[in-house]
Amino acid sequence: MNVLITGVSKGVGLEIAKLFLENGHHVYGISRTESPELKALELQYPEQLFFKLFDLLLPEKIREEVFKSFVSNHIPIHVLINNAAMAYDDIVTNLNIDELRKMFDVNLYSPMFLTKYAIRNMIYNRVEGSIIHISSISAHTGYKGLAMYAASKGALQSFSKNVSREWGERGIRSNIVVPGYMETAMNAKLTQDHKNRIFKRTALKKETDMQSVAETVLFLAGEKSKSITGQEIFVDSGTL
Repeated sequence: MNVLITGVSKGVGLEIAKLFLENGHHVYGISRTESPELKALELQYPEQLFFKLFDLLLPEKIREEVFKSFVSNHIPIHVLINNAAMAYDDIVTNLNIDELRKMFDVNLYSPMFLTKYAIRNMIYNRVEGSIIHISSISAHTGYKGLAMYAASKGALQSFSKNVSREWGERGIRSNIVVPGYMETAMNAKLTQDHKNRIFKRTALKKETDMQSVAETVLFLAGEKSKSITGQEIFVDSGTL
């Protein structure tokens, strides 16, 4: 399979890329930075991993930069994984329009345009593809300071469900993976006390395992999940 992944240089995006590569797939990765870990993967899988520096703050350039100069219609896309995200954490009374717009560009508008052009690629190549969006448990369970971030992820979930209805007849599936709290750069500024309070809200009383999230994405990408679409799959240590 040819797999297009955003936010591939670190965190869960990097884990997802590793898993697809280990299973023999070709990964086309996009990120605004290139981490040492990603560079090591490129050396390890020179014929499977292809990378492009691109900032998803520019959704209007996705067609030209991603689907013309990087992944053209001559490369059939079997799987799109919209993983990249940025957090705008603050209480609502401090809401700033510029920060809000930047976050929605990355978390919602760019995934929407990536989905648009990935579907066109799938139709052109007669591929029954899988689109997987990475959401957040904050879209379902309230956390102080995450109202704006949760709103962007909640909108993405609604988008995914409607895409699944719109394109199901062409064999194109769209699903959401909803991870719980993971140790990522986005969450690095949280104190240990704050983390412990988050863990106490889960059935397992611990953080979400990143590998478990990646394995779920791999499952949703393949034939074993061919009857699953329009769904939200929770991988969140049981946040109840």
